[in-house]
Amino acid sequence: MWKAGEMVTRKSYGKDVCFVVVEVDHDTETAILKGIDVRLMADAPFDDLERVSEDELRQFEAARNQVEGECLRLIQSRRAHEYEKRALRRESRFQSNPDFFERPGRVLHLDGDGSYLQKCMAMYRELGIRAVGQHVAESQMPDKIIGLLEQYEPDILIITGHDGVIKKGKDWSDIRNYRNSQNFVRTVSNARKHVRNMDDLVIIAGACQSHFEGILDAGANFASSPQRIMIHALDPVFIAEKIAFTPIHETVNLYDVVKSTYTGTDGIGGLESRGKYRLGLPRSAY
Repeated sequence: MWKAGEMVTRKSYGKDVCFVVVEVDHDTETAILKGIDVRLMADAPFDDLERVSEDELRQFEAARNQVEGECLRLIQSRRAHEYEKRALRRESRFQSNPDFFERPGRVLHLDGDGSYLQKCMAMYRELGIRAVGQHVAESQMPDKIIGLLEQYEPDILIITGHDGVIKKGKDWSDIRNYRNSQNFVRTVSNARKHVRNMDDLVIIAGACQSHFEGILDAGANFASSPQRIMIHALDPVFIAEKIAFTPIHETVNLYDVVKSTYTGTDGIGGLESRGKYRLGLPRSAY
């Protein structure tokens, strides 16, 4: 008998993703599943499920650590190169007064999954990004977004959680065939009405298999998922990092920002947007 909290895989998908069971329906013999490392909600019949052994769980964890480590190393390498360029810029602008300080963009991160939010907040700290996280159910995001924007006044807004195509083979252009894309679209639309300039507030929205076109049309700068694939839990963070540390007088390099993610252009896409990194002076003694 299946129960909530169990770690499982789906045999019909080659056991490619590790899920946790969040709900079971014994009448229909169906379980609702949540991805451990990917932002995907799915349902599966009981007979398609297989429990994850301790050895398999260690393999999933090792693969996750490898992916996150590779992305982090890529970002750190790019950071080192960009730091050198910024150092030249600082020297040219502040030769008479080198007592400057740096201020990357601020992030407000709304996440429908509390455990993913914790992972993201840890990565923000690792990357030196000022971020505030809010655990908000996807269905409540449209109503809460304005109040949160007024409270925190971020430079970058992330709207994410779980999503997925409800029925395979159906019209993937129909936003009603997605678990939470309509909620993401409504949230983005409300946020964009509040801050209309796309460079004043950079919005990153979506989750696994989300309705990419609808989210962009609602006013997002970046969205998932162009090819309706699964995205990694930390992909939105890696996009925010690139925006937060790109100088305000520069346009974010679309290729670089997407290259920083695990899923690439199949999972994330977007529009040209200005960075949020600023230099200032003097450095306060207090």
